[in-house]
Amino acid sequence: MDEKILIVDDDEKIRNLISIYLENEGYKTIKVSNAIEALKILEEDTIDLIMLDIMMHEMNGIEACMKIREERHMPIIMVSAKSEEMDKIYGLSSGADDYITKPFNPMELIARVKSQLRRYKKYNKDAITDINIIEIGALTINTDTRMVCVGGCEIRLTPKEFDILELLARNKGIVFSVSKIYESVWKEDFLKSDNNVMVHITKIREKIEHNPKNPIYIKTVWGVGYKI
Repeated sequence: MDEKILIVDDDEKIRNLISIYLENEGYKTIKVSNAIEALKILEEDTIDLIMLDIMMHEMNGIEACMKIREERHMPIIMVSAKSEEMDKIYGLSSGADDYITKPFNPMELIARVKSQLRRYKKYNKDAITDINIIEIGALTINTDTRMVCVGGCEIRLTPKEFDILELLARNKGIVFSVSKIYESVWKEDFLKSDNNVMVHITKIREKIEHNPKNPIYIKTVWGVGYKI
């Protein structure tokens, strides 16, 4: 099972407990103690579902959920000791897909996770429309669902890897300098010592190219930059 679940809770025992239940079902888990850490993880890793505690310091679950929903659509299940109806309404209104209260039944937790992942996969499949698909040879990029396939096989990219690939694919044949790619994707000024773009290009090639050392999709234009 490839699905990766992010567990966000400031209670270490709860984090570990949820992780044990999920990993026993074959899921991969990442555990963090606060929403700030969670947002960083989402920038660098591909997450399929988030278990998000409401009552946390610095940024609570409601605020985190709203922030996540600005860019991402994976299922979010709120986990909270609060069981009042208004708390559930606030959680769901902030963009959560489901809500479960502590203490929870392990079987119910797993059932809700499976249900949300099933629904999300079906939504992604049904949401595919030609207008949002870029096809370059055997490479298919769905900019709506952020899915990438090579030869019909799904390739899992991190958010930044996808953004770089989409930028190049939307501008096929145009050479982008390292600084232009960085500023377009990271939305920050580029520093000459920063090798983030080169590292990400290498990782993308390892995932989409049959032979990363002799790429057919992302070409290096020596002294200038990269292009598709």
